[in-house]
Amino acid sequence: MKVAIVGGGLTGLAAAYRLQTLGFEPTVFEAAARPGGVVWSERERGFLAESGPNSLSAPNPIVARLLNELGLADRLIEANPASRHRYIVREGRLEALPRSPGQLLATPLLSPSAKLRLLKEPFISRQDAAVEESVGAFVRRRFGDEVLAYMVNPFVSGVYAGDPDALSMRHALPKLYAMEQDHGSMLAAMVAQVRASRQTTASVAPGSVFSFPHGLGELTEALAQRLAGRVCTTTPVRRIGRRAFQWIVGTEQGDGRFAGVILAAPAHVLGDVELGCDEGERLREAAAIEYAPVAVVVLGFPRGAVAHPLDGFGMLVPAAEQRRVLGTLFSSSLFPGRAPEGYVTLTTFVGGACQPDMTRLEPEALLSVVRDELTELLGAFGEPAYQRVTVWPKAIPQYVVGHQRWLNLFDEVEAANAGLALVGTHRFGVSLGDALASGLSAGDRLGLYLGGTGPSLG
Repeated sequence: MKVAIVGGGLTGLAAAYRLQTLGFEPTVFEAAARPGGVVWSERERGFLAESGPNSLSAPNPIVARLLNELGLADRLIEANPASRHRYIVREGRLEALPRSPGQLLATPLLSPSAKLRLLKEPFISRQDAAVEESVGAFVRRRFGDEVLAYMVNPFVSGVYAGDPDALSMRHALPKLYAMEQDHGSMLAAMVAQVRASRQTTASVAPGSVFSFPHGLGELTEALAQRLAGRVCTTTPVRRIGRRAFQWIVGTEQGDGRFAGVILAAPAHVLGDVELGCDEGERLREAAAIEYAPVAVVVLGFPRGAVAHPLDGFGMLVPAAEQRRVLGTLFSSSLFPGRAPEGYVTLTTFVGGACQPDMTRLEPEALLSVVRDELTELLGAFGEPAYQRVTVWPKAIPQYVVGHQRWLNLFDEVEAANAGLALVGTHRFGVSLGDALASGLSAGDRLGLYLGGTGPSLG
């Protein structure tokens, strides 16, 4: 049976691979000139630039199985242990994010009054589950304005490039939301987690991140190689329709007939596709889901040209600092092979939901902005030995308050259209692990529906 996968990003490639292993004939339609979506690794003159995501969280069993099948499990490299230091900018200085109660009491990131405010948290009642709060409202209620400004705001920028006052706590940070619902207190939940971690023998430390020697592009390249001849690049889909028990997928090259369709394209392109299926017009409305624009600027410097020791994961810049960058990863400190001997690689993110206009600057202007900020914050001087600018006008979907509306819509459209699966970071989470797991699961669900064989990942 032939199955169409619309969208050749990481989710679509994973779904196609899964279907292929179940004995189906997948065809991936990708509008861009290359598969992989925002995952893009490129090596030049000894520098490795990641123009999209830079790391993968510790793989869950589903993703770990995929890496084994692709021959990539042995190529995983864990981030340098020293990179567990995270820096936050306050008053123009880099301050280490506290990682223990003692460090929290001593950190200059928070004023004495903000630290005292933390003591009230266990006595604050949980919010009624029927009330949906923004991340900002949740944190203010439980911890106060300063914790929001200097600890949560930069974290949200690092994950979503988003605005805490717009994002839904329930949907954007579901694990933290559940901590309040289950324990009544965030601090009580954290204590319970610490106790539980002491009783486990996990070989991977919580928060560990991974990559591959040649970057995350190894993952998309391995998937594309397994799907050789089945990925149609530069082939945007214009029409998706259903006739009896067949699905019709139309491109500029003509129409194809398929037993099922996995729609793995970003939500923002749905408005450009004619959807001739039940509830198709309603599904097109999902093009209104907000996406944050992000510019990625990768610079390489001689090691002696950067004053900061770069002894950590990177730095995040709170909006309260009123600077022009969201943060910078110390890429060559994080993983080996990101810069030639004697050089360092820094990956800086600009724009996001709160500064979208920054991503519309010309490349030279963006380079100038980033160089100025790195000079002030890290003591990076002189001409970079390497530079690369990539702009993603719609980079990361925003799970804003009211996002449940879209999740309900996706559920209803799937229920009304047998043989159609809807996946993507706008539905199942924005991390690489989420993207992979949702693609594999969609392939498995559709394969089982169409009568395929094989173990279920569900």
